Amino acid sequence: MNTTSADTQSSFRQSDKRLQWQILGGFVGGLSAGLLAYTFAADSNWLTAIITYVTNPVGQVFLRLLFMLVIPLLFSALVVGIADMGEAHALGRIGIRTLIYTIVVSSIAVAISLALVNVLKPGFGVDRATAEQMLAQGREGAAGIVETSAESEAGIAQLIAIVPTNVVSAMSENDILAVMFFALFFGIGLLLVQNSSTKVLKQSLEGVFEVSMRLIGLVIRLAPIAVFCFMFNLAAQFGWDLLSKLAAYVGVVVLALAIQMFLVFPLLLRFLANKSPWAFFLQTREASLLAFSTASSNATLPTALRVADTELKLPPQIARFVLTIGATANQNGTAMFEGVTVLFLAQFFGVDLSLSDQLFVMLICILAGIGTAGVPGGSLPVIALILAGVGVDPAAIGLILGVDRFLDMCRTTLNVVGDLVAAQVISATNSVDETA
Repeated sequence: MNTTSADTQSSFRQSDKRLQWQILGGFVGGLSAGLLAYTFAADSNWLTAIITYVTNPVGQVFLRLLFMLVIPLLFSALVVGIADMGEAHALGRIGIRTLIYTIVVSSIAVAISLALVNVLKPGFGVDRATAEQMLAQGREGAAGIVETSAESEAGIAQLIAIVPTNVVSAMSENDILAVMFFALFFGIGLLLVQNSSTKVLKQSLEGVFEVSMRLIGLVIRLAPIAVFCFMFNLAAQFGWDLLSKLAAYVGVVVLALAIQMFLVFPLLLRFLANKSPWAFFLQTREASLLAFSTASSNATLPTALRVADTELKLPPQIARFVLTIGATANQNGTAMFEGVTVLFLAQFFGVDLSLSDQLFVMLICILAGIGTAGVPGGSLPVIALILAGVGVDPAAIGLILGVDRFLDMCRTTLNVVGDLVAAQVISATNSVDETA
């Protein structure tokens, strides 16, 4: 029996390794094919037809399958993770540490991004003619984003909206924060009321989690094809312009994300989790690649949970709690992107931001990184709100729409890796306490 179980686990590990290489192959193949199509047939009707009727639908179906399963997975994982804490004291300890960690690391991330923009000043080096052309091209999209930001809840209203009046409605509208609040509340209730009935309920939710993970495992098998389609669409539409337009702005965003990824995170792993950064990045590469391809923290959550369990070997109750919370609340990449973008656009349009203005931007970016939807483009309405708050026309966001997809992929990768780093650190510090 044990031999069969070990053989099964070994088979799964080999299958996962093959899938990682297949995803990488899809990524490289899609990027190469898209660049070739852009170079030799950028304006052809057949290329437009392929993107419209083949690659875009395939990618969207893949994302919709993941989003279809995210709500039951997120709800069951968070409730069971809280219930597995064993006692309210353990939940409070893990929750407080996660909150403190998120605030501190997010503050470091935003401070790095604002410092880089002030030193490198990318807004002063953009070609005005190119910018005007891109702004005109993105005006329609910017108008929609500005309208969305105007309709969004803000301030106290946004805080109140986290508490759902109807959890079924919140689920149907994919209101992740509201669903997470209900799951957190429900999990605390399950933790406080422990009898034969709640044990059955907990087992049922564990069944929902297992079924969701199994179904997501089947969907993930389609990832190499979907990743090929995502990268083909991106490269075929933007081609080499992806690297040339707004090069200074893109460079500062990528540099800020790289500092957080390859300097801050390794220091946290080495000194707080006693974990080799190199080993960590190798073990989490599947989640990183999927995050980069889908540009969605929520869509990558199932893979992150599986990586935390099978590769990092983290305690399930802590990994489930930290990762499900982190998919929405621990978005370092989003906070950094928002900070760089706001200051860049202010520099470009000649709006001088004082130290107090920049501190205001920093605070809002930290809070926005906690509450921004983990879906592609989820941070754009927030940026429009911040721009209005510092005296920059929100429509200026149209300036960066042409390169946002690429930057969205980069910042989502940092978000997902940051969640896994948080789970590793919280698990390590909790183990130290239990040992003591």
